[in-house]
Amino acid sequence: MNLQSMTGFARAVAEHEGTSIAWEVKSVNGKSVEVRLRLPQGFERLEPAVRQILQKRFSRGNFQATLSIGRAAGTQAQPIVNEAFLKDLAGLAKRLQEQFGVAPATSDGLLSLRGVLDIPETVETEEARAALDAAIMVALEVALKGLEQARQSEGAALALLLSGHIDMIEALTLRAEVDPSRETVAIRERIAEQVRMLMDASANLDATRLHMEAAFLATKADIREEIDRLKTHVASGRALLKGGGAVGRKLDFLAQEFNRESNTLCSKSNAAAVTAIGLELKAVVDQFREQIQNLE
Repeated sequence: MNLQSMTGFARAVAEHEGTSIAWEVKSVNGKSVEVRLRLPQGFERLEPAVRQILQKRFSRGNFQATLSIGRAAGTQAQPIVNEAFLKDLAGLAKRLQEQFGVAPATSDGLLSLRGVLDIPETVETEEARAALDAAIMVALEVALKGLEQARQSEGAALALLLSGHIDMIEALTLRAEVDPSRETVAIRERIAEQVRMLMDASANLDATRLHMEAAFLATKADIREEIDRLKTHVASGRALLKGGGAVGRKLDFLAQEFNRESNTLCSKSNAAAVTAIGLELKAVVDQFREQIQNLE
């Protein structure tokens, strides 16, 4: 299953017995599935079904779905004008204009008066309504397929970026592992130098005890465990990207582990070269965490 981004847009149009149907659906980042619907008046009955479909189909994202319905002219009820009443109102308006100088009445103003214009409600059978609802849901299915394709397309691009970040994390981990400062000879020389500096500062210090303390501190500063865990996390990240699906939360947890190990590597390092690698590693991990915020 391919990775999916949480951002995407799709539109689908259809027609059913003279009625035009149009769905627009879009999604952005979200911790869970949140749905906002814009349905025409009279179609609120579809809201529970639409919500259920989106919640079953996607695992994360903020969704907005807008339905537009256009009725053909032949299917709309014809307005009924009370011409006698309209004539009386027009005469009254003219007399008011002549006698009191009020502004002349307009046609839209007269037609907006209560009782002048009546638009009867169309009568729709249960069968016709059910058929229209079915056509609307079919169009929604088309729109959601388009949205999935858009999210998968962006997810594929994100997968390449994330794979590149993981490659960089692995490369930096290997650089830290083979850094000359971690060789036994370099560690021995560093301990000896530290002991000489302390002995020069005070002749009363016990050289043997200083060697023991320095060796203990060098052991605490060893980054072997951090390197091993980073390698394990790299393998886990590649497995998650290869497996696909809704792995955004898992990758987010993995990014936290990457960040923890890079912090520990920096704090334990007693060599400038390894510290520099750790700082570079933290920068790559930050980029990794930023990118996975868009994944489902």
